[in-house]
Amino acid sequence: MDIQIDKRTIGVNFTRDGKASACVWAPEKQRVTLLVNRKDKVPLQPDEFGYWKSEALAIKPDDKYQIIIDDRDPLPDPASLSQLDGVHEASRAVDLGKFQWTDKDWNNVPLKDYIIYELHTGTFTEEGTFAGIESRLDYLVGLGVTAIEIMPVSRFPGGRNWGYDGVYPFAVQDTYGGAEGLQRLVNSCHAKGIAVILDVVYNHMGPEGNYLDAFGPYFTDKYKTPWGRALNFDDAWCDGVRRFFIENVLMWFRDFHIDALRMDAVHAIKDFSSKHLLREIREYTDALMAATGRTYYLTIECDLNDTRFLDDMQEGGFAMDAQWIDEFHHSLRVTAGEERSGYYSDFEGIAHLAKAYKDAYVYNGQYSPHRHRKFGMPTSNPGEQFIVFSQNHDQVGNRMLGERTSELVSFEMQKLMAGSVLVSPYLPMLFMGEEYGETNRFQYFISHTDKELVEAVRKGRKAEFEAFHAKGEAPDPQSEETFRNSALQWELTESEGHRELLDFYRTMIALRKSHPALSNTNRNNLDVICDEDKNIIVLRRWERGHQVLCLMNYAPEANSVSGLPVDTSWHCILCSADRRWLGNGEVPQTIGPDGSVQLPPESITIFSNR
Repeated sequence: MDIQIDKRTIGVNFTRDGKASACVWAPEKQRVTLLVNRKDKVPLQPDEFGYWKSEALAIKPDDKYQIIIDDRDPLPDPASLSQLDGVHEASRAVDLGKFQWTDKDWNNVPLKDYIIYELHTGTFTEEGTFAGIESRLDYLVGLGVTAIEIMPVSRFPGGRNWGYDGVYPFAVQDTYGGAEGLQRLVNSCHAKGIAVILDVVYNHMGPEGNYLDAFGPYFTDKYKTPWGRALNFDDAWCDGVRRFFIENVLMWFRDFHIDALRMDAVHAIKDFSSKHLLREIREYTDALMAATGRTYYLTIECDLNDTRFLDDMQEGGFAMDAQWIDEFHHSLRVTAGEERSGYYSDFEGIAHLAKAYKDAYVYNGQYSPHRHRKFGMPTSNPGEQFIVFSQNHDQVGNRMLGERTSELVSFEMQKLMAGSVLVSPYLPMLFMGEEYGETNRFQYFISHTDKELVEAVRKGRKAEFEAFHAKGEAPDPQSEETFRNSALQWELTESEGHRELLDFYRTMIALRKSHPALSNTNRNNLDVICDEDKNIIVLRRWERGHQVLCLMNYAPEANSVSGLPVDTSWHCILCSADRRWLGNGEVPQTIGPDGSVQLPPESITIFSNR
């Protein structure tokens, strides 16, 4: 059965004239029946490749329905669009085509111009909904971001979760606002000039409410993932599983007008098919772009430092548009004073940060002590294919106590770390609240209803941080208090220190967007000078005659830099030590004729030739 790019064909769907159809994948089953509103039974007819179908259903939008396999207990639909009553209850029929879009003139932001703001719907606002995000769009426009990245919204147990435990990939979390709420948010974002990235999980499924085994071989025992059984992408009957997730990709782009996907931990997608799942996703995405005339981006989280994920298909690659670069983050954190333990033990601070600026991958073929092997490969891919950050949901929330940067480093270092990201030749990403120094921690939270599972998660978190118990107890992930304590405090944006930090971010983002030497992502137009003894990095970037020198002093004391280029006239266009941002006011205005300048402690100073 071929995948159609113009419409969703699995689950329960409606045509423009209101007719309903159903399609369920349940290979090697004897009978598949649709139970509508707990009373009307509709037998589905067997089709090829394990599908069961009905083209004329007496079901309406908002009706509840379940699926009965071989006369067993009724179950929710794996391709459900809504689980209004929870992950164990009946599915709800949804007509995705009824929303009235007003974004027909929308053009996706060019990838090189993405300035990304990652957020969690439940903790971004007091409402914890898509409507709450809508109410803050003017703030985000004023900040200067061009794209928001929303952590996963596929249906999970209860109302509190990071989203990576989702069990219904097609069903938008109802407590956030459901399918229509997400459509309305995307429509509003486009009206404000903001692109929308959605975080999706194709490497595993959550445990609670996961009934996939009852339908077919969605999983394989050939592999394991850190989160349990691997999805079946290359074993017997894998075609139905692959189609399930490819249809999911197409749905987000076509029916929700999502602009980009961020696919979680694709290194954990186990697939040795002749055509990798990601490559097939790329092909179908390209076909959809050709049909709609719109641009959609595929971005990934990948822990392999393997350019195959980014390289063009003609070169044997999967042609993903961009990937997160954790190694830039790790190098920056160690440079800023992070203890070299765990995976941070691989990173030598400023020398590796300088390498990340130049090479993207810190480990591009050399020996990794943490992995006990050689790791990575060189990359010549353009800067716009790499996404960098000083913090994100993982790096904050997977700390035992969930401390944000604002709690770990000085005020001056917060500004310097922000500048370090924003002057890179890569795509910058902020994590919600960092721009004003949010002090509430972002902690791991769940709301499972299975008591044994809750206890297993509690024990797992305690075991993970056993070596850190001297620093306190890991917060209870099931507690509502843990969730509430992770919410943003918007009143801080008007408080001293927070207000000035927010102004610094706005100014820094505006400078990146307006200055040709900072807005381009050409990694070739970049020189990197690193003084390990003084803990200083100097970036020289240029574009069409415009040049900047970005001088970053990570040391806690003032430092002098010499040997800077004097082949042009330089003037200071930004310094984080400016009193405007509560600095010490010792702002260097020019570079001396001998190429020397005095840098304030923990500061970034940017000089321009124009």
